[in-house]
Amino acid sequence: MAEAQRARALDVLRGATLALMIVVNMSISEALSYGPLLHAPWHGLTLTDVVFPTFLFVVGAALSFTLPRYERLGEAALLVKLFRRSALIFLCGYLLPLTGTRILGVLQRIALAYAIAALLLHYGRARAALIYSGAVLLLCWWVLAQWGDLSLAGNAARKLDLWLLGEAHLYRGEGLAFDPEGLLGTLPAVVHVLAGHAAAGLVQRRGPGYESIAKLLMAGLLAIALALAWHGVLPINKKLWTSSYVLCTVGIDLCLLGLLVWAVDLRGWRRGCAFFEVFGRNTLFIYLLAEVAMSLLWLLPLQGRPLFEQLYAHGFQSWAGDKPGSLLFALCFMLACWAVAAWMDRRQLYIKL
Repeated sequence: MAEAQRARALDVLRGATLALMIVVNMSISEALSYGPLLHAPWHGLTLTDVVFPTFLFVVGAALSFTLPRYERLGEAALLVKLFRRSALIFLCGYLLPLTGTRILGVLQRIALAYAIAALLLHYGRARAALIYSGAVLLLCWWVLAQWGDLSLAGNAARKLDLWLLGEAHLYRGEGLAFDPEGLLGTLPAVVHVLAGHAAAGLVQRRGPGYESIAKLLMAGLLAIALALAWHGVLPINKKLWTSSYVLCTVGIDLCLLGLLVWAVDLRGWRRGCAFFEVFGRNTLFIYLLAEVAMSLLWLLPLQGRPLFEQLYAHGFQSWAGDKPGSLLFALCFMLACWAVAAWMDRRQLYIKL
């Protein structure tokens, strides 16, 4: 099977993840959004909580295609490519907020996790990836248990960020200085990238047959079962990025990839796939476009209120209602982003860092 064919299920998964990420990021408030489109308040898991780790997972899956090409360029060229790409992604995340910079964030975590995973895989291969994954999941569990509690104010991840970065540089969306993309959680986030690399590598080596699909599904179900068993002592928590959360979301992603390989690559199902593939080919650029456009909608005033609120109130809420209107607004915004991606795809404009 050609590389383009092998990557089709990955493009669909990546595109679907981006589409859902845009929709959930358009949430107006907890009162005006459906529960699955909001993060869990603290412990627990919603559909939204699966989006970010899946993004990391597909970064790792894509790495299984790009890393061998980088390695053929030689050691120096490989390191330059890895560090330049990571630095550019980190810089995009740092400069993205239009109302002020933020040291840590979504793209910053992706950049750091990508760099650590790529170096581990280049120098230590699968053995190093497996050792790192097991060690870091246990280490983060120990740190959270020994150096704080699992509350918002008293957790060890917050204490570490306060000590290293200072209160002024932390996110305040939770009502106090606490960053859900903090330093401690970045270490287990690398496991998602490693898992995506291993899963895509399995499909490349074995092909998109029933053996590969069965292994992905069995590994995914096992990871979910272990996460649920662990949940009793270490709750699944996206904002703390707990080890049980890592296992649970990795398991979900393995199952999703297995099902997509079966449907798209093995059974040849194409209906609806092209929509997500378009998103999957310019993922980073469309994500940045969506974030900048959404920030402008909140910053630009119209009759004393943010343009975002005016568009929602008069364009959707007035006739569809609160929550249905909010969802329709988010879907229309996502479709507008897709239209840009489709225009770029038709002209073969693919922006890569």
